[in-house]
Amino acid sequence: MTYVVTENCIQCKFTDCVDVCPVDCFVEGPNFLAINPDECIDCTLCVAECPAEAIFAEDDVPEDQQDFIALNARLAKIWPVITSRKDALEDADAMNGVPEKRDLLIE
Repeated sequence: MTYVVTENCIQCKFTDCVDVCPVDCFVEGPNFLAINPDECIDCTLCVAECPAEAIFAEDDVPEDQQDFIALNARLAKIWPVITSRKDALEDADAMNGVPEKRDLLIE
């Protein structure tokens, strides 16, 4: 099993999770982070660190977010690895918890 970044990360991109990842499995896009399922070791450390509560175990991804499993895998092949914490996006706090942000994802 791997962990998956879901919709609430879009337009927030808090990187607290990156700091605790022992295997550097996060990749970074313009307004979203994703997890490389081939690198994730299921350590769970990132889950508690995510201020947006956007990271789930693959088996626990909400039903309406299931497409993010494949999305993380696809983006992990094209986005660069992020290995250290950065500032969140400028409007991250305001966007945290906003529903239906899929259309805002910049690939």
